[in-house]
Amino acid sequence: MYADYFGLKQAPFSIAPDPRYLFMSERHREALAHLLYGLGGGGGFVLLTGEIGAGKTTVCRCFLEQIPNRCNVAYIFNPKLTVIELVRSVCDEFRIPYPQREPGTATVTDYLDPLNAFLLRTHAIEQNNVLIIDEAQNLSADVLEQLRLMTNLETSERKLLQIVLIGQPELRDMLAQSGLQQLAQRVIARFHLEALSEAETAQYIRHRLAVAGLNGPIPFAADTLRRIHRICRGVPRRINLLCDRALLGAYASHKVIVDRRVIDKAAGEVFDDAGAAGVSAPPARQAALWLALAAGLALGAAGWWVGRSFEKPSAADPSARASAAASAPAASTPAASASAAALAGGAAASAAEPSASAAADAAPAVPFDARLASERWPRQENDAWAALAESWKVQLDASDRDPCQSMQAQQLACARMTTTLAVIRQLDRPGIVTLRDGSGQPAYALLTALAADSATVQVGPQPMRMSLGMLAVMWGGEFATLWRAPLAYRAPLGDGDTGPVVDALATQLSAWSGEPVPASGRAIDAALKVRVATFQRAQGLKPDGIAGPTTFMQLNRVSGVDEPRLSIATTTR
Repeated sequence: MYADYFGLKQAPFSIAPDPRYLFMSERHREALAHLLYGLGGGGGFVLLTGEIGAGKTTVCRCFLEQIPNRCNVAYIFNPKLTVIELVRSVCDEFRIPYPQREPGTATVTDYLDPLNAFLLRTHAIEQNNVLIIDEAQNLSADVLEQLRLMTNLETSERKLLQIVLIGQPELRDMLAQSGLQQLAQRVIARFHLEALSEAETAQYIRHRLAVAGLNGPIPFAADTLRRIHRICRGVPRRINLLCDRALLGAYASHKVIVDRRVIDKAAGEVFDDAGAAGVSAPPARQAALWLALAAGLALGAAGWWVGRSFEKPSAADPSARASAAASAPAASTPAASASAAALAGGAAASAAEPSASAAADAAPAVPFDARLASERWPRQENDAWAALAESWKVQLDASDRDPCQSMQAQQLACARMTTTLAVIRQLDRPGIVTLRDGSGQPAYALLTALAADSATVQVGPQPMRMSLGMLAVMWGGEFATLWRAPLAYRAPLGDGDTGPVVDALATQLSAWSGEPVPASGRAIDAALKVRVATFQRAQGLKPDGIAGPTTFMQLNRVSGVDEPRLSIATTTR
């Protein structure tokens, strides 16, 4: 109802799990890393807990997407089962045949024997098996004990079944009971997913609005964002419910900015616990008037649509623009920590640097025009490097024979790779894509933004938005970008390497995983390579344990090193 009024292509705060709106905070990434670590931990239990709506399902979906191909997965989302129902469900999920018995005559052994045979058979061909149980706080003590017994099957090296328990905070209390100590001792990784911080709440709201198609300032005042965080306590699902109702309320009141009064009224309507959050529910009479107003607007929609263009401030109106800009909070740039500065060689960018390509902000993107693009896009790669350097606030002469060597003086390193859009989304930085036009000749365009179904490329002075289908036709996967390299970094680190780069790597990995800072003089060994591979897997990279450019790019990203980022392009329609 309100989407077009606010310049959106769709409602941004639906509680449906649309993957386009996926927002992974640092807490979500850390939770994912714990699950992935547990996957390679040799069996046992992995525990993920969090409040209702904190994003456990989001993390679980990401976890399922990153499970290796040679891993069989059983997923149980309704754990209110008896012991026999549980083991039968596990067999069904793994597609294990079992004897058919008359109702009421089946025993646990009828299902455990085929399950054990399956686990041994798959282990022999180097396949792993993972059982994921969602809403695990609903498991009975008898079922939990049966799960513990199911992990007893093991070889001399590892257990044959990995069990992931996902549930609400009371799951932790259950496992702390004296009768479940044996199971608790088999938990090899556990993580409690906290709610979003105040800054992350604001980022979450901006992210969803941008994905929904918002191009201008967000329709929430700065103090309103703080109010939303206080009321919702940083829980994503509550944020969605409140923001959706608040936008509807602003639309019903003919407001272009959601203020605190609208937020408090919306909170009183959608939350029973509004009083606990410091929000007073509106009086019954006011609530009735509010609903009557909404109903009247719905009935008079035709007249409203005719007159709306005269009542709503125009985007071209300078006073309206100034008002919206004044009420929109400035985008914050995370400051690099001391360890992040060490990793980047002290070369963290200043806050004045753009968070996306400066060229992309200079003019609005237009639909892709193949003829115009073929006339304008650079045919020399150095021209594209010069454009990319500009987004980093670095001057580069396009006639320079070796632009990458010139940028080393700025503590920047070039990275060239053949990759996929999924990896580019994860790296989240502008870069050069090598395209082929109808003649088959290479052309170099600066990729500045990615959306669910479109990409924005800089073609000369004009950004152009092309569908991902068109990009797939013209692009073979060649991608080049820049990154802030550690001091003295020259090549991927290898076995036995030591020095400040290795020390910085070990320090950043420890900060990311929450482990103590290691002593200096560390060498690249098997243990450090495992930690690198764990980080790579959590970031969606190839888990080869080699600390190359893409690994350092992601370390920069999670450490808060300020580097240009991709913009969020609007979807094509």
